[in-house]
Amino acid sequence: MRKYAQNSPQAAARIVALTLVADGDVGKAEFALLDEIAVHQQLGLERDALHDVVDAFCEDLLSSKQLAWADACPVDDYTLAELMEEIDDPVLRRKVLDLCVKLAAVDGHVALGSRSCWCRP
Repeated sequence: MRKYAQNSPQAAARIVALTLVADGDVGKAEFALLDEIAVHQQLGLERDALHDVVDAFCEDLLSSKQLAWADACPVDDYTLAELMEEIDDPVLRRKVLDLCVKLAAVDGHVALGSRSCWCRP
């Protein structure tokens, strides 16, 4: 997995990308909502830069030996922790969480998973 600067727009966008692919089914509704609520602007990115982060994340997943497609999260616990640790600013965490909740629910189906993000002590 590539590294992004702490609390960078790219690190935040990667968490959004994880939400998009977490249930294994990225649909039109998710991509439409990205534009509708201007996720790229909310994270401080150009639209194409957001899509570049999503593409890069998918490339990293495909080349990773740490994939764990079971449950509802395509990364293992270690990788998930690494991704989440790149966002430690409380305001940015809240913004990303709010965006992820909207994206997860947009298609009317929220996949249940066994992992909790940002719940570590």
